[in-house]
Amino acid sequence: MDLPARLAEQQAGGLARRRCIVEGPQQSHLLVEGRELLNFSSNDYLGLANDPSVKQAFIEGANQYGVGAGAAHLITGHTRAHHELEEALAAFTGRDRALLFSTGYMANVGVLSALTSRHEVIYQDKLNHASLIDAGILSRADIRRYQHVDVDNLKRLLDERQGMVVTDGVFSMEGDIAPLKDLAGLARQHDLMLMVDEAHGLGVLGESGQGSASMVGLGQAEVPVLMGTLGKALGTYGAFVAGSDTVIESLIQFARSYIYTTAPPAAIACATLAGLQIVQNEPQRRERLRANIRYFQQLANELGIDAGNNQTPIQPIKFSEIDTLMKVRQGLESKGILVSAIRPPTAPEPMLRITLTSEHQHQDIDRLFAALNQELPND
Repeated sequence: MDLPARLAEQQAGGLARRRCIVEGPQQSHLLVEGRELLNFSSNDYLGLANDPSVKQAFIEGANQYGVGAGAAHLITGHTRAHHELEEALAAFTGRDRALLFSTGYMANVGVLSALTSRHEVIYQDKLNHASLIDAGILSRADIRRYQHVDVDNLKRLLDERQGMVVTDGVFSMEGDIAPLKDLAGLARQHDLMLMVDEAHGLGVLGESGQGSASMVGLGQAEVPVLMGTLGKALGTYGAFVAGSDTVIESLIQFARSYIYTTAPPAAIACATLAGLQIVQNEPQRRERLRANIRYFQQLANELGIDAGNNQTPIQPIKFSEIDTLMKVRQGLESKGILVSAIRPPTAPEPMLRITLTSEHQHQDIDRLFAALNQELPND
């Protein structure tokens, strides 16, 4: 492979990725390379990544357990802190058991590889997260992708083989919510297992923050496999899968991305337990977030900006041209506002991916829209 030519092509197409160097904690005002920016790019939806009690739990966990787990969960890496977090996550999501993974990517790879075979079918929404798409490919099952949130299109793809229907609960770029009730009914009718990735719904949606499936009244019977991440609304790092005893025991025995990797530090588990308690005990954080979402949508409608009318923290503004997107993003940054510019193949269309948190103030959103009003093209 001609790597220099490939890199040059990426650069010429306006698709080159770059990292910004953050010099402080995640929060609504972020220190980036010596400059304070108003941050609309973080998935720290409830402001827990820099919460004092979460940080203190991490410090106490490190003092008790040290820094590294030292081994895989199935050797000596599974501590009391890990186990207590799994039990708490199972109770929170209303499942029999939960199993910790080091990342959401590894959780998705582990689930689809362990719970399907090459003789089965995995039906995936076309806009599922890249980790789900890659996990399907690695599973060696037959992959069929239906049009985004299109249940009728999924129906036309179904055959008599066993397998899984797999979907994001909240789609990570579009910010919309999957039609989970319809998917659950269809999966049950065709004896298929339904898996929901709650990475962007956990902690945010539902009366108590259990996610998009809980919000529409779906439990373990309707959604046998629930994946959630810990590095977004819960403020820490890692992921888990929740389900029946049979599902979780199958993952322990057969999920290679669980079996063959070092466990995350126990201090992370301690911090996550503290974050989970805040999610349960401080519903006002969710209400502040929802108020910010409503206010954002109100201003978008007043200014005629199409942000998708999403009721989630993810608010996309789409563009027809990558060059225009990048000019707007750079214009916002020149005004001290950090917003992610998402380009294909991460999303089908170029977009600003604006993310809201409970810690944003209405004056922050006012400032964002004042800048957008100046930077967005008039046509």
